[in-house]
Amino acid sequence: MTLLKGLGTGLCLTVLCFLAAPKAKADEMDHKTVITFSGPVEVPGVGQHLLPAGTYVFKLLDSLSDRHIVQIFNQDETQVLTTILAIPNYRLKATDKTVITFRERPAGEPESLRAWFYPGHDWGEDFVYERPRAIELAKETNEAVLSTPVALTSAPVEALNTAPIEAVAPSGDTVDTAQVVQAPAAAAAPVEVASLPATASYLGLIGLSGLVLLGAGFLATGLLKRSV
Repeated sequence: MTLLKGLGTGLCLTVLCFLAAPKAKADEMDHKTVITFSGPVEVPGVGQHLLPAGTYVFKLLDSLSDRHIVQIFNQDETQVLTTILAIPNYRLKATDKTVITFRERPAGEPESLRAWFYPGHDWGEDFVYERPRAIELAKETNEAVLSTPVALTSAPVEALNTAPIEAVAPSGDTVDTAQVVQAPAAAAAPVEVASLPATASYLGLIGLSGLVLLGAGFLATGLLKRSV
């Protein structure tokens, strides 16, 4: 009898775990990260370009093949402060902590945001600045900076999906973006595995598994009552 009672409880808990899985998956997909800046920080993109010291929420809005869209929210996520165009930038070793990198600026100037790496990933987001500002940053730091000729301050957010991306050198000349971002290491040939159709999702499978386990829980409970 104790075994049946334990079995019924265990099955119900398993169902709860299955139902909670989609939320965890969503958090992983948008890379939600809470970041606190001790001083003002300059950021590119559509919207606010100077963030005062404070706490902000970073989220990955979209990840296309060769570009990503990142949004920065206020602390309680009630307002999007800026939407940023980025290029995936790879690193040799992933870390278990969030990494934010800045460009060195003259004393007294706010730090300029360069890249954001999410914990456990070997790639991050290298941010793109408007060309005039990118040229200024390139001269200040003596290194190439990702840029776009699109005037982001007056462009709609949708323009980020098609805005051309290039890199500018300290001289103001356009250079290859490879001088700024690290390409991924050569990967092994993919192994072909059976997969569900593109229209399928994990949600249906999770729901079916939940119903099966829930039914098993009710069966175990019924057997428990009969044995009393």
